[in-house]
Amino acid sequence: MNLIVLAVLVILVALIFDMGLVAYAMYALLAVILVSRFITRSWAQGLDATRECNRLQVWVGEKVAVVNHISNLHRLPVPWVLLEDLLPRRAIFFDPPNLKVEGRRVALTMLGPRGRQTINYSLECNRRGYYQIGPLVLETGDLFGLHRRYRVVTKPHFLMVLPRVIPLEGYDISSRRPIGEVRMAHRLYEDPTRIAGVRAYQAGDPLNRVHWSATARTGELHSKVYEPSTVAGATLLVDFHKRSHPKNNEPFRSELAITAAASIANAVYEMGQQIGLVSNGRDAADRIRQEGWDFDIRTRNAARRAGSMLSENDRLEPLVVPTQRGADQLMRILEQLARLELTSGLELSRTIMETSSQLPRDATVVVILPQVSEDNAIALGNLRRQGFAVTAIVNAYDNYEFSQSAGPLIAEGIQTLQLRNEDEIPTVCREFVLR
Repeated sequence: MNLIVLAVLVILVALIFDMGLVAYAMYALLAVILVSRFITRSWAQGLDATRECNRLQVWVGEKVAVVNHISNLHRLPVPWVLLEDLLPRRAIFFDPPNLKVEGRRVALTMLGPRGRQTINYSLECNRRGYYQIGPLVLETGDLFGLHRRYRVVTKPHFLMVLPRVIPLEGYDISSRRPIGEVRMAHRLYEDPTRIAGVRAYQAGDPLNRVHWSATARTGELHSKVYEPSTVAGATLLVDFHKRSHPKNNEPFRSELAITAAASIANAVYEMGQQIGLVSNGRDAADRIRQEGWDFDIRTRNAARRAGSMLSENDRLEPLVVPTQRGADQLMRILEQLARLELTSGLELSRTIMETSSQLPRDATVVVILPQVSEDNAIALGNLRRQGFAVTAIVNAYDNYEFSQSAGPLIAEGIQTLQLRNEDEIPTVCREFVLR
């Protein structure tokens, strides 16, 4: 538009001062500008593309093949097309990157009349997450470089990379016994097939509790006392607040917490016990549903912003997978852990207050957190005083940092364990058995 205005002004000046050659040159330039604009717009409107992914849910370490088909729907050839299949910055920023690209994600090509090109690349998934693949941005323009047009021609795909699951040597957090049925300190449930003793009859005891043999021997009513027993299981409480995770430790400490939670959940599930998850992080799928993405892109920078994931969020609602048993319970937890993102919303202490009413008392509360503030220690201590079995796993490599966090927890009577690296995950729970 600026070139057109400039050309018109030069033509007016040339006509005023009777400069014919200058006016003729500006006529030619104006014609080139208008024709180039028309042709460039026609080329851009005639471009279309589709994307194919061989799968959208994988495990860490697996690869995903991505195929982009670009087509020219017009009879005019397109001399050059620059295409880029966008990926979020956090997926390719770290070393090694979360998604390692092998092949051509950015390519420059030429399309003939009704032409078609195929661009292939693969993604090696190095870390869990919920990643947006696309949209595909196409850029074309005239041969003089006067005009360029950008188009977004595909909707994004969303790839879920499930967290790594490491087999545990033994899971024993609160009971100090192997996995299985354990005796509970509180009489939450009673097993009528396991008689613990006999006591004197009390008003209100049902008739099926009366021990008739003891009643006949003593001449007084006696009732059976059943042994309280139930499946223990665990509720995982994962702290994913940004303030708790310093940037110099990321993404390694947060990913270690996810791997530990996934491994414990897998061990508990395989033993047939109940398992659940609570976190103050944010669900990436929920964030994308709320924010969406812009399909009408005018510039390449706007296209990049539309294809990226926002890093700041202020989610104020905890994520809860109810503690229970079931065939799909483990997969629900793994999918939630895969989509979990750091948030600026609820801190851990507030999360405990919000969700304590949803925590079953017959399951151990396993808290995984990188550091312990005074509010967090008080909240976990209150949880223990309410009758919950609470164990804390402090995700800290440095011994001094661990001691700073373990002190307030031990003062609250909470068992505490240090998680230094991924190699310690298989033995992190067994250390409680050996103590």
